[in-house]
Amino acid sequence: MSIKDKLLKIKSALPEHVTLVAVSKTKPISDLTEAYNAGQRVFGENKIQEMTEKWEQMPKDIHWHMIGHIQTNKVKFMAPYVSLIHGVDSLKLLEEINKQALKNNRIIDCLLQIHIAEEETKFGLNEDELEDLLVSESFKNLKNIKIVGLMGMATFTSNQNQIKKEFEYLKSIFDTNKSLSIVNCDLSILSMGMSGDYQLAISCGSTMVRIGSSIFGGR
Repeated sequence: MSIKDKLLKIKSALPEHVTLVAVSKTKPISDLTEAYNAGQRVFGENKIQEMTEKWEQMPKDIHWHMIGHIQTNKVKFMAPYVSLIHGVDSLKLLEEINKQALKNNRIIDCLLQIHIAEEETKFGLNEDELEDLLVSESFKNLKNIKIVGLMGMATFTSNQNQIKKEFEYLKSIFDTNKSLSIVNCDLSILSMGMSGDYQLAISCGSTMVRIGSSIFGGR
């Protein structure tokens, strides 16, 4: 099955309100071009350098999403063009994104990453840290970022009940904070679900899924 066929098959099964991020990390430009020619416009990368190289070479109507863990010293390289930064998990990182966005005369959309998995290796804020961040004066002073949603990654397990429980937990945090009236925070995106669990994530309320191997094949 070609990349185009796999992509169109997945897209045809997605509800209209769900955005598909095609995770193209480590894949060559030719693969991305095939997906682009099939109508895909949102691509997710996990290394800023690789994403920047692809951005330079590919059409400019692509929305580039940074989905990997971010080193603050690399933010400046993606600040001119990145559409959405997924894994934001600290005020320090937000301040750097804000600083670089200001230099580029932009407001950069971000998702706050919430720690929902049982694995310690996953990054993210807990519920209390999220609350503290959103009400802090330091956060309110960041005029060049906008928090447009939350994201989280479930535990890497075959236990569907556990994954479902973690997704439902994230949805409850999302619902609790959705009505906040903060100038630079307007939660509309709930990003959860990848190739292995995106259907379950959507049933739990996800509005954005990150799918790589099911489109491009394994690495």
